Amino acid sequence: MFLLIVTYTAPQAEVEAVLATHLAWVADHYDDGTFLVSGRQNPRTGGFIIAKGDDRAAIERMVATDPFVTEGVATYTVLQVEPTRAAAEWRTALADAGVQLPN
Repeated sequence: MFLLIVTYTAPQAEVEAVLATHLAWVADHYDDGTFLVSGRQNPRTGGFIIAKGDDRAAIERMVATDPFVTEGVATYTVLQVEPTRAAAEWRTALADAGVQLPN
């Protein structure tokens, strides 16, 4: 599993100009089952994505195709994480997404 931290590197107006294509890219990865949760940082300096997977190189290749990256308005920090605890309602959702937690 990965925590992807998006950091804007351009003025907000430039980010907004790419937002629609970025959101379409995000939707594609929800559709293919990779993304579980995403959203904005507060204050709005970037965003975050929680993604399924265990192949760091594949995730890094994928984020390199984000229009935010290809248009030079944001960068990613890719953190591979291993959840070990979750609230009951999250355990169910994670299990449904194929993420197994220790008992």
